[in-house]
Amino acid sequence: MSIEKNDVVSISYELSDASGNIVEKPDTPISYLHGGYGGIFPMVEEALHNMEVGYACSISMEPENTFGEYDSELVRVEPRSAFPENVAVGMQFEGGAEGSDDILIYTVTNIAEDKVIVDGNHPLAGMTLNFACTVTAVRPATEEELSHQHAHGPHGHEH
Repeated sequence: MSIEKNDVVSISYELSDASGNIVEKPDTPISYLHGGYGGIFPMVEEALHNMEVGYACSISMEPENTFGEYDSELVRVEPRSAFPENVAVGMQFEGGAEGSDDILIYTVTNIAEDKVIVDGNHPLAGMTLNFACTVTAVRPATEEELSHQHAHGPHGHEH
């Protein structure tokens, strides 16, 4: 069965940076709904279209095709009093970008006595990434998956 729009595609993959350092390599395959639903990088989806189980590829992607360029304006210094007592580097908080109604996930990157530095960039923003994958399964999506516009796990609706 070749991969077409509205198929659920399972892949094993490895994501690495431009130097070959592995950034992510799940132990089990992931599944996504094929056909422009945003479940995987568009360049990967394009490379897998019309392919079959066993197909393998490696794609190098510039930041504009993954998590965008690093934006220094998304780094903010906030008063320490705005955070819970147990705030720690690595914690994440939702917040509004200055001058925008968009909600971002900010990661705490530094804590001083009276201030906290948070970064709204994705941790992989600004990086060239290599995505190597192998197609492990292809099946038609269920009506529920199509209505939800994402793949579900083997036991139904799982995220």
